[in-house]
Amino acid sequence: MKWYGKLYIGILVSILYLPILFLMLYSFNSAGNMAHFEHFTLEHYVSLFNNHRLLSIIFNTVAVALLSAACATVIGTFGAIALYRLRNQKIRLSMLTLNNVLMVSSDVVIGASFLIMFTAIGHFTGLGLGFFTVLISHIAFSIPIVVLIVLPQLYDMNDHTLQAARDLGATELQVLNRVMFPQLMPAIIGGFFMALTYSLDDFTVSFFVTGNGFSVLSVEVYAMARKGISMEINAISTLLFFFIIIGIVGYYFVQAWLKRRRTSQQGVSS
Repeated sequence: MKWYGKLYIGILVSILYLPILFLMLYSFNSAGNMAHFEHFTLEHYVSLFNNHRLLSIIFNTVAVALLSAACATVIGTFGAIALYRLRNQKIRLSMLTLNNVLMVSSDVVIGASFLIMFTAIGHFTGLGLGFFTVLISHIAFSIPIVVLIVLPQLYDMNDHTLQAARDLGATELQVLNRVMFPQLMPAIIGGFFMALTYSLDDFTVSFFVTGNGFSVLSVEVYAMARKGISMEINAISTLLFFFIIIGIVGYYFVQAWLKRRRTSQQGVSS
């Protein structure tokens, strides 16, 4: 790569990450503002961990993200397999188009649609906005992400491997469990982490479907920011950033482990 290409990438990375580093630095600022840095302190983190309401909201956010990512991964994986096995091209194209609607639609439209739906359901059932409405909404917009990640991996699979397993007497369940899932595992793990990230990052849809007794971190940070800049927001953002980095690093370690395991199995079989 030429020097100007490296310079361009360096400038681009700086533009993307300098604001984050600036926010993280001022989370340790004793002055309590982002106007000037006084001296290093951990009081904002102590204040954060003493704020039981905020800790419960963080727990709600993580719980919703993990549950929605797990459910979306299961549903999206089996949905991708169903699309892969569809022989009718028109039906497959129609289903893929419906799957992509949530990907290309505005978050405001999606959030408002869920709000109208849950309000109508609540009128007849008494269901109010809260944990389950947020969870269902996050599952719904995470499923297309998983499908789009898993489906290309299915098309990259060798069909002869599946057919050979069937010829050797394997049932469809055994083919799915012992042949297909091991090959799809990197894409399934990638879909899970992508759905987890989307759930943690979501604000607009959550803003529409949260109730008075339940909130997630993105909505709470927005409410806190409207009242004035608090260094607790910086502390929360710093902790989330580090947790996401740890998750990404863990994902790549898992990917590398799966690749080594697949290579060793291929070596043994050959």
